[in-house]
Amino acid sequence: MRIVIVSGLSGSGKTIALQTLEDLDYYCVDNLPFKLIQPLAQEILAAGTTPLPLAVGVDARNFLDEMARFPSALAELRSHGLTVDVLFLQAEDEVLLKRYSETRRRHPLHLGDVPLREVIQQERRLLEPIVAHADLIIDTSATNLYQLREMIRARVHDTPHEAMSLLFESFGFKNGVPADADFVFDVRCLPNPHWEPQLRPLTGRDRPVIEFLCRQPEVMDMIADLRRFLEAWLPRFEASNRSYLTVAIGCTGGQHRSVFITEALVRHFNSIRRHVMVCHRELK
Repeated sequence: MRIVIVSGLSGSGKTIALQTLEDLDYYCVDNLPFKLIQPLAQEILAAGTTPLPLAVGVDARNFLDEMARFPSALAELRSHGLTVDVLFLQAEDEVLLKRYSETRRRHPLHLGDVPLREVIQQERRLLEPIVAHADLIIDTSATNLYQLREMIRARVHDTPHEAMSLLFESFGFKNGVPADADFVFDVRCLPNPHWEPQLRPLTGRDRPVIEFLCRQPEVMDMIADLRRFLEAWLPRFEASNRSYLTVAIGCTGGQHRSVFITEALVRHFNSIRRHVMVCHRELK
């Protein structure tokens, strides 16, 4: 039986994640104490029918004294033969502040006159035991509702547990490094199409930019080196039962070089693997 524990910062999209899993025929329960997850799973198994996968929402609101027990509770669940994935959603402080300002909702942990920014920081500290054991971290700072739903479907639901989901993500360093990246590769040392006036408004998906970058030997060397590195090490991560891995490729603005190299890597690994996905963070 598969269990997905959904946790994260308030305002980061946990409710959307649970609703998406429910639409995908998961049996969903929000705010269930850790100690009740195993009895619930056993009760479902005892019903005798093919059990639905279970998704459980966990946050900092009702179980402050139990957060420190999360690692041991997780290990206990897995010791009973249950397949457990931990999904953690997060977002940047400024994004969370804006979301609360726009919706006028009250933060679940907001008590007294403590500023909202401090409450968010407190929640981050409380959830550290869960973040440390998360199988998949999704940063929703630049993700809309529909993109988050698609990401949950593709990475959590469509990928069998025995297979590793591999996501290639392009980004611009000027907007920060993706918080959910496992590998970050910096390609800012490569020739930049931005300085070619006719290429500046285009992206790494457009033919003129592709032709420009293909003519640069160091660009092709970078792609070859990244391919060799990942081909050598991805099997090691799979052998350690890793379920999710995100490779982030960054250039200055996330428009040209990182997009081109990410697309090249996706084409290559799609030809030799399953469950390969792509995300261009800065392309709207």
